[in-house]
Amino acid sequence: MTREEKNQTISVLSEKLNAASNFYITNIGGLNSGVSSELRRMCFKKEINLLVVKNTLLKKAMEKSEKDFVELFDILKGPTSVMFSEVGNDPAKLIKEFRKKFKSDKPQLKGAYVAESIYIGENQLDILENIKSKDELIGDIIALLQSPAKNVISALQSGGHKLSGILKTLSEKES
Repeated sequence: MTREEKNQTISVLSEKLNAASNFYITNIGGLNSGVSSELRRMCFKKEINLLVVKNTLLKKAMEKSEKDFVELFDILKGPTSVMFSEVGNDPAKLIKEFRKKFKSDKPQLKGAYVAESIYIGENQLDILENIKSKDELIGDIIALLQSPAKNVISALQSGGHKLSGILKTLSEKES
């Protein structure tokens, strides 16, 4: 790779890092080509962009980026791939699903940048999987907002039935 190609790769990676609100740094080293192709296929279906990168180029792209990725520099060792995703927990779910399907310990999570927070280490995978996406949070908020209104409507409707029953009973007693 020539110096010009390296600079171009660094610029492209830097732009991706600036634009990304979520990405995972993983190790997929040791996967054979068939299994690796299946991982790429699963990523494509979930709209996750998987890139295999050189650590030095990724580090230079992070340094060039407008965001602060200094905490991630120490994990840039060994085979490295980056998973870019619009939804913060999709790569974590994909990693677990892939491991279960192929009975593998790969991809291994080195670190992640999700919604301006940095997570380091394999032990963070469960936490990342349970992070709610923007759409899930909006759904929860809507459900919470609708709940009191539903309770009031339900109480009014049930009260109306009780009241009409009481009036009917009283009118029958007077006769």
